[in-house]
Amino acid sequence: MSETSGTERGGGRLTVVMYGAFLLLLGASLTRYLLRHGDSGRAGWVIGLSLALALAQLPEVPGAGGLRGGRAVRIARLAVVAGLWTVLVLLAPSFAWCAVPLIYTALRTLPARAAVPLVAVLTGLVMYAEQQLADGIDPVTLLAPPAVAGLATVVFLQMERQAERQRALIADLVSTRRALAETNRREGVLAERQRLAIEIHDSLAQGLSSQRMLLQAADRVWDSDPATARTHVRTATSIAARSLAEARRFVRDLTPADLADGVGLDQALRTLADREAAESGLTVRCHLEGTPAPLPDAVRSALLRIAQGALANVREHAGARTAALTLTYLGDQVVLDIGDDGRGLPPTAEAADVDPSRGHGLPAMRARVRQLGGTLTVESAPGEGTVVTAAVPLSPPADVA
Repeated sequence: MSETSGTERGGGRLTVVMYGAFLLLLGASLTRYLLRHGDSGRAGWVIGLSLALALAQLPEVPGAGGLRGGRAVRIARLAVVAGLWTVLVLLAPSFAWCAVPLIYTALRTLPARAAVPLVAVLTGLVMYAEQQLADGIDPVTLLAPPAVAGLATVVFLQMERQAERQRALIADLVSTRRALAETNRREGVLAERQRLAIEIHDSLAQGLSSQRMLLQAADRVWDSDPATARTHVRTATSIAARSLAEARRFVRDLTPADLADGVGLDQALRTLADREAAESGLTVRCHLEGTPAPLPDAVRSALLRIAQGALANVREHAGARTAALTLTYLGDQVVLDIGDDGRGLPPTAEAADVDPSRGHGLPAMRARVRQLGGTLTVESAPGEGTVVTAAVPLSPPADVA
């Protein structure tokens, strides 16, 4: 909209200038005619045609109060102006140089294939008029009109082509910017969906998985050992309550419930270890090494989610008896190790687990650490357990700090 308005304003100013030049030439030609042929019987016709020509040209000036119309109306006006000027030139050759603004009007109004022939006709009339005024053959009057008309036509058409290319480039730029904005929006939506999928997997899905396992265990011993079955049900109920709190906080701000109220990461890991031991019977030890340093919320949340996901994998797949959580502060980074004494991973298992089609275990952990500018490594061998290590700089990227 602004580009179009600027173009219209530029064209309007040029039209005003050309109309002013037209009036100046028309007035000078009329004055010259009256000074030399004021007593001629044609004087009245020349004055009337001059006024009619000025009025016929006036509507083409934006803001001058004239009527504005479409292409057909402008072509009709051009025909009237050209006809009046032709009659004037035939009556009084002094009006020949009024053709210069008329050439501009013709080039603006008509397409090039129609404007160029009209310019040639106007130029021919100028040459005829100049020859009528000259005493004999004058090379200047023969060469100057076509030279001026040709130069004006070439310059105008070249400027029009450049303006058209500029308009096309601007339109292409606007289209590209819109496409880029749409692409960024789609990428943002996809990234947010992935983040939400990871959050749901690391919180609600794990809780539901634990509840399912406990309820299945309770069902198996419901008749033979009611006390144990009730214990499993109570534990499942506790997990359900915690999952509900997690869901509510997830909806509110996506912060893990264990980190609420300013709880430190070390304390949240101890709480996680105690809860895992109470719910699954897996012995989980928690260690802290180095001098604790304040961590951004994004780092605390990501490392706790990684610990939850790794322990869930240990509980469901490793067949381990013990696990260990080790949080180490190394000055410029914080490192979390989750190790177990389970059956370990076969050599190709880690690569398979990275496949997003197989779930959100290791891929989710890697995505979290990558967003924080850190690294995730997995060390494992069959029968020798597994160690998952997440190393995150203490100053994560600004967009996640």
